[in-house]
Amino acid sequence: MSAAPVIAGWDHVSSGKVRELYVPTGTADLQSASELLLVASDRVSAYDFALEPPIPGKGELLTRLSRFWFTQLSDVPNHIIGPSSGGTPVPAEVESRSMHVMPLEMFPVECVVRGYLVGSGWAEYQKTGSVCGVALPQGLSNGDRLPEPIYTPAYKAPQGEHDENISYEQTVDLVGAEVAATLRDLSLHVYTEAAAIALERDVVIADTKFEFGQDADGRIRIADEVLTSDSSRYWDARADGRTDSFDKQIVRDWLSANWDRQGTPPVLPEAIVSRTAARYAELIERLGA
Repeated sequence: MSAAPVIAGWDHVSSGKVRELYVPTGTADLQSASELLLVASDRVSAYDFALEPPIPGKGELLTRLSRFWFTQLSDVPNHIIGPSSGGTPVPAEVESRSMHVMPLEMFPVECVVRGYLVGSGWAEYQKTGSVCGVALPQGLSNGDRLPEPIYTPAYKAPQGEHDENISYEQTVDLVGAEVAATLRDLSLHVYTEAAAIALERDVVIADTKFEFGQDADGRIRIADEVLTSDSSRYWDARADGRTDSFDKQIVRDWLSANWDRQGTPPVLPEAIVSRTAARYAELIERLGA
């Protein structure tokens, strides 16, 4: 992994698989920061591994997607600090791939919403007739649209560990009944609204995951990335969606065919890198982001 870029006015505090986190220069520590800078790299990850090489332009494209959706979903509070709010300036060289945000106390729940039966959900359905404990009608096929979107949360494990699917009741144990209900209701609302917007542009959002946190006043806000090609399955509604995706399923499929998930992942071939970059860019164009 390459070193995090030096950014004037900001100090680097941590690296994720894809993003770098900064606080204003002179801030004592992350806990005392009143503002943060999230900078998206071009790195790509799959199956909890950072892969090589990066996808050119990915950080900027995914940042554009998040900004687009935060604007489209303005009825849901988010963590973006607007230009009129002041704060530490964001240098022009990173502005296109960064988000100036407020610090939140994040909930340890990945809020997954599934509108279609695919991926691990399809695998589980074939065995149990349900997905994450949610019973589904018999006779569904891979890629079918569900009768209605379902909420299937996961426990957000510390970095380097695998997230774990959990029941709704377990989220109540983690965050309390009121917060658990709010996370579920907000997640289903955001997915439903976004899926309708995307479908008007001939794009299907098959599933996605959200993260939420609480600000200093106790208000719950959607945070981190939202509805990006890393956090969502996007399909072309004009084609066979299961094989025509706008997301990193291209990378996952290649890895599944060429790696047994033991040891270090293989280097991605140039054809996969360029195809992924092209599909990310095409999604931006299709959505008008």
